[in-house]
Amino acid sequence: MEILLLIAVMLATAKLMGYIFERFGQPVVLGQIFGGLLIGIFFETNEVISQFANLGVLLLLFIAGLESELEEFKRVGKQSVVVAGVGVLVSFLLGFAVAYFFVPLHEAVLYGAMMTPTSVSITVKVLMELRKLNTREGTTILAAAVVDDILGILVLTVAISIIKGGSVDYSSLLEVIISVSLLLFFFLYFGPGLADRAFRFISRIDLPESETAFALVFLIVFAYLAEHLNLASILGAYLTGLALGQSSKKKAIMDHMNVLGYSLFIPLFFVEVGMRIELGYIPHAGLFAVLYTIMAIVSKIVGCGLGARLAGFDWASSLRIGVGMVPRMGVELAMLAVAMSSGVIGSDALTVAILMVFVTTVITPPLLKTVFSAGH
Repeated sequence: MEILLLIAVMLATAKLMGYIFERFGQPVVLGQIFGGLLIGIFFETNEVISQFANLGVLLLLFIAGLESELEEFKRVGKQSVVVAGVGVLVSFLLGFAVAYFFVPLHEAVLYGAMMTPTSVSITVKVLMELRKLNTREGTTILAAAVVDDILGILVLTVAISIIKGGSVDYSSLLEVIISVSLLLFFFLYFGPGLADRAFRFISRIDLPESETAFALVFLIVFAYLAEHLNLASILGAYLTGLALGQSSKKKAIMDHMNVLGYSLFIPLFFVEVGMRIELGYIPHAGLFAVLYTIMAIVSKIVGCGLGARLAGFDWASSLRIGVGMVPRMGVELAMLAVAMSSGVIGSDALTVAILMVFVTTVITPPLLKTVFSAGH
């Protein structure tokens, strides 16, 4: 019963804080995260709430996929690779450079790798609020974030292989590349047709919300598959939404998923993000943690912004894409866990990572709103 009461408190806080922040011209998601910070002072999250929140981020990326146009996604594919590639390169180099002066060489390589991924869930929510998700810039950010996480996993695989064995584990690297290629090929070229046929059959099941239930089944199964292939589960969620968004049932699925997601699971996710940020770690963050966090922000704005410019965007759009790629939250913490369990980095890295997550999470919504509002 206590868990149910905590969920009720989290939901009420999400809506009230979101409303207050919106009244002051700030993104709703920022209010929800700050609400989570306040709740986190008195209550701790737990495994049950974490699973609810996990479904929330999957639903958020699934809905983003539903709202995206597959042809637009394909059209910005090459541009997104350039954006992500330059962003990952610049982030790795700057992360390595700042860490080189504070930690041993092998740890500096890991810190460089930890700076490469992007956590797109915060950006997606803000772009939805601004009605900019389905623009060329919004689609590029989404596609680039997919590539970004894949490249980040590859960089980490190489880094840990070199540090542990003195050489690259090419079999692990090849496994990740093949998994990614097969997953993208399946969803982009076979997913829409298979989704349409599946839902034509499912529509014959004369029970309430059968289509919604099976949309959730597909979402969870493919998110699990992506994670099983050592990729991010949100990649599977987004690609599933992208495929189902091309079916004839798109509107019905989207309407019901919006109700399910925004009434319960998605607000819980953003409040839990705030609850998970350990404020107690922040005062212990030294000069290295502060410089590393500043570099994490600069590296994505400069790196991804430069990549966007090279891909043909104007300076204003390049800045928006760069800012949209700033948040860190999921993959880099998973990277840290892998690195710590491998024994190649100490637990003191946790303070550095938490400060980076806190600052990039909080700073992105107002920055995004500012850069997208400029000139409009």
